[in-house]
Amino acid sequence: MNCNNAKKIDLVIYLKKQGFEPSKTQGKNVWYLSPFRQESTPSFKVDTVKNLYIDYGEIDSGGTVIDLVTQLHSCTIKEALEKLTTDSFSFPQHLPKISEDRIYAITKIEEITNKNLLSYLRERKINLDFARQFCSQVHYTFDDKKEYYAVGFKNDKGSYELRNKFFKGILGGKEITTIDNNCQVVSLFESWSDFLSYLTLKKKVPDENFIILNSTSLVKKVLEPARLYSEIKVFFDNDEAGNKATNFLLNNIKDKVTDYRIHYKDYNDLNEYLLARS
Repeated sequence: MNCNNAKKIDLVIYLKKQGFEPSKTQGKNVWYLSPFRQESTPSFKVDTVKNLYIDYGEIDSGGTVIDLVTQLHSCTIKEALEKLTTDSFSFPQHLPKISEDRIYAITKIEEITNKNLLSYLRERKINLDFARQFCSQVHYTFDDKKEYYAVGFKNDKGSYELRNKFFKGILGGKEITTIDNNCQVVSLFESWSDFLSYLTLKKKVPDENFIILNSTSLVKKVLEPARLYSEIKVFFDNDEAGNKATNFLLNNIKDKVTDYRIHYKDYNDLNEYLLARS
């Protein structure tokens, strides 16, 4: 790949493939928490029309995707072009939107061995043994017959939450995931990545049951099963949706609920906290 071709790579797509999600969008500008440091207010802007970025937290920091890669990886332009050539084909560039009513076929479910998926998990600092214990490598197709793959986390409906560097979606219907270890304590998480981050931080599977919402919109579904436990530990995100879900549980079963978000109050979620700790 030469410089002219590299500069055509969409910065937003590249950042998404590297695991960086936008904090907000204002017209043509997409804002991120800077990939170069820990911060709570987004100071990294991508102009989607010019396909250029500016990092307002650093003096004279900005440019094309080539400048971004050289700064991210402390490498030469030649090395950056080599990385872009490899990264551009790590995952499909245009994955189809997956909805509950779309027809799909799962072609294979196996242990996670794909190097791209393992790299994605390592980048998120998730322990691979825990990932293999609770997740699978899911291969699937749609009408176009092209095969896609992702880390899959099964919910109580038998559907799969999917994630890789470039994509987040679901095959089938949304539902919570219940992991029953026959314990009187239950820990609640928004996503499987936070659940696995919790195990990674603990360096073991604690003597607890686990419920993963897979979406805060499903928090009402955990109300009745949660009442059966002697203690309910909540590890939701530190954002508006996480606040609403936590308050819903506190208002309905306050005497049993403990909000554990105080332990990572300066971070959006447990995975972000794990990345900072690592």
